[in-house]
This record gives sequence, C-alpha cells and structure tokens, in this order.
Amino acid sequence: MSTADDTPNPDDPFEPSDDPEHLDDLSRELDDLVDFANLEREMTEAANTTPSGPYAGQSAGERKRMEPPVGRVASVVPGHFGDRLTVTEALASRGGGNAQPNRPLFVCLHGWGSNEDDLAGIMRYVAPYSDFVSLRAPLVLQEASPRGFAMQQGAYSWFHDAVPVGDDLDYDAYAAACAIDDWVTTNVGENRDVVPIGFSQGGTLAVELLRVHPQRYRAAISLSGFVAPGNVPATTPYDDILADLNIPVFYGYGELDTVLPKYMIYETIAWLEEHTWLTARGYRGLDHAVSMEEFSDLRQWLLDQDIASGII
Repeated sequence: MSTADDTPNPDDPFEPSDDPEHLDDLSRELDDLVDFANLEREMTEAANTTPSGPYAGQSAGERKRMEPPVGRVASVVPGHFGDRLTVTEALASRGGGNAQPNRPLFVCLHGWGSNEDDLAGIMRYVAPYSDFVSLRAPLVLQEASPRGFAMQQGAYSWFHDAVPVGDDLDYDAYAAACAIDDWVTTNVGENRDVVPIGFSQGGTLAVELLRVHPQRYRAAISLSGFVAPGNVPATTPYDDILADLNIPVFYGYGELDTVLPKYMIYETIAWLEEHTWLTARGYRGLDHAVSMEEFSDLRQWLLDQDIASGII
C-alpha cells in the first residue's frame, strides 16, 4: 500500500509548520490574498440591506434616498417641481430649542406666503412650555424689506405653487421633506424625539416627513394640510413601513375650507387612516385657517400622547 510523501516541502508556503516565522509569513500572505476587513464590512452590509423594492440593496443602517427625476417647469414660482432644496433659516425657542432636551422638539412648518414667525406664534397656544424650531421655506415669494422704521416680513413657500396636485405635488413634497429631514439630521440629536407641526403646505410636509424617514419622527400634526398622492414611486419608498409603525397623527381641517377642495380633505383622511394612528377633527364654520377650538383639541391630544403637558 503506497502513502503520500510526508516529507515537508520548504517551498510550499501552505505546508503545515510549527516555525513561528513561517506562520507569520503565511498570515501575511493570507492578508494579501483576502481583504478581511473589507470582507467583514461587505458581509455586515449584506445582512442589513433591503432585499427588494425601490431601496433594494441599500443599507438599513443608513437612510439613502433615490433621487426621482425633477418634474415639469413651474409657472408660479420659478424652477421645476421637485428642484432640490436646502433649509438655511430657523427660529428657535428659548435656549436655542434645548431648554428641555429630554422632551420632544417641535419642528414648525409654515404655509404658502408666510414665514418662520407664523408657526412660532401658534406654539404659545399649543405647547408654550415645549422646545421648538420654526423653519423658513427656501422658495422666496417676497424678500423682507424696510418699511418705515420697521422691516416688512418676507413671504416664502415650500412648493412651486400654492396647492400643487398630482405628480407636481409628489415631486415638490418629496423635495421639501428631504430638505427638512436633512436639517433635522444635521441640527437635532439623533436620540431626541421630533414632532413636526405644520399649517397648509407645512401640514402636508409634517406628514411627508413620515414618508421619507418614518423611524425618525415621534408623531406629526397637520393643520389644514393635504397628502401627496404618491403617483411617482420614487417619492414613496417607505409607505409600507409607515403603515406598520402606527405613528400618531393629528389632522385638523375647516369644514368650510375654500382653498382645499373637499375631495382633497377626504383623500387625506383616508390615506392617514390607512398609514398612521389618526385623530381627525373637522371644525364647523372654519375656512382654511386655525381656531382656538382646534388648539384646545390639539393640546388634549398632545397630553394623551405624552408629547406636551397640555397646559397654557
């Protein structure tokens, strides 16, 4: 019976050996052949990637967005629907919005033709002892200008029209929500609860933030807002995830709203019912505006959700 030759071959780098120098050489050769650090990183990323859908192959540990094509040319505000935006101006409550760092931070979002002072004023009726930041929309309708001994406030917009519809709304809502979410990511600690609150366009974006980064936001408040239809798939990558999270949403609207058609209000309520834990309130005799009755209901809701004290 013949057997293999057991004589060590000094020229074979993988020949078993007890020689420490030989083992060191072998280890170095293996490192040259395989990038173990990169292999481990790739294996970890593979274990945490989304297997399918518009975000297929992207890491679950990072929020990477698909960039949908920009929409058509707008006729009201110069530019294209869906142009990328950046938020640069913010008004903060006392302490720079950090007076109560262990409590939720409100992110206030104004409507068409308004500015960051608008929602800051509402906060004293809704949650006067809570921290907030009020953001200015990036699209300029009218710059602030001197007026006698004072300054005339500027007028700004999040969208390229007052109430865009269809694909136009999908593009604009997604772009604006991404800009707001980028601001939050840069300026707010990742462990702090954040609650967006907005009126009209801002109300739309309070909900849209849940669609672009659902795990980040504790709840959302939409006052006379409207929901984007989601006809452009790249603008709705997380809708299925959102439906499973049951995030609390307060939606208030005027039953005599002359800006939003009734069908938009009904579509908004239906979508929110399907995707969030919704509390909806309609107010008799109220146009496209807010009311003290609405603020009272909202304060109670904030108390029930343990977001604010409900005290004014």
